[in-house]
Amino acid sequence: MNAHQTFAERVISFNKNLHFTDRLPDGFKVLNPFEDNPEVVEVMEKFYTRFYSDTQTRKFIIGINPGRHGAGATGVPFSDTKRLQEYCGITMKTVKTHEVSSVFVYDLITYYGGVDEFYKKFYINSPFPLAIVQKTTSGSWLNANYYDSKTLFEAVSRFMVQTVKQHINLGIDTSEVVVLGKKNAEYIKKLNAAHHFFNEIHVLDHPRYIQQYKSKEKAFYLDSYLQTLHQL
Repeated sequence: MNAHQTFAERVISFNKNLHFTDRLPDGFKVLNPFEDNPEVVEVMEKFYTRFYSDTQTRKFIIGINPGRHGAGATGVPFSDTKRLQEYCGITMKTVKTHEVSSVFVYDLITYYGGVDEFYKKFYINSPFPLAIVQKTTSGSWLNANYYDSKTLFEAVSRFMVQTVKQHINLGIDTSEVVVLGKKNAEYIKKLNAAHHFFNEIHVLDHPRYIQQYKSKEKAFYLDSYLQTLHQL
């Protein structure tokens, strides 16, 4: 970690240098928005420059891996183009996306006190920070999670360990971490047991699961999130 760089400068450099070159199982591929769309780099730089231009440490909130319509399109975790424009004042011209998880996360951010308060304390990203897609029998490509198959996890785990270390070196407080998704947490706990990244892990249900299957209980889940985050 370069002590003279801001948190924003470190994240921007990290994202610009993200390259996955390991071999994946047949039927899977990785999408790197920072290589595929020049505007993503511009948007990502605007976002981190606005909210992370300081040198203070932050708590880490860990997702699974980006979806095609969230960070896979915008370069900003859990942020589709609608939320980026409405809450962060950042407009994308080349793509327009709506991502289910982003709706929950920005509702949470609003309840927490707004984007400035939230991003001042928290950094959200993923152990595998690029989108993974899987080819269907019809030939189309759908979002995939890094743990969807044993062979897929084995193919990406080395890269995941490397990137978690890089995330920490951005300026992360490792005393506590929040992991989104119970299955995600199972894998993060295994990696943590082997590599001792974090002292304590808090597990919350994933925003996509809440939005899709527990929308009637959304207020309960928002309260649960807020209670956990305020304790950090």
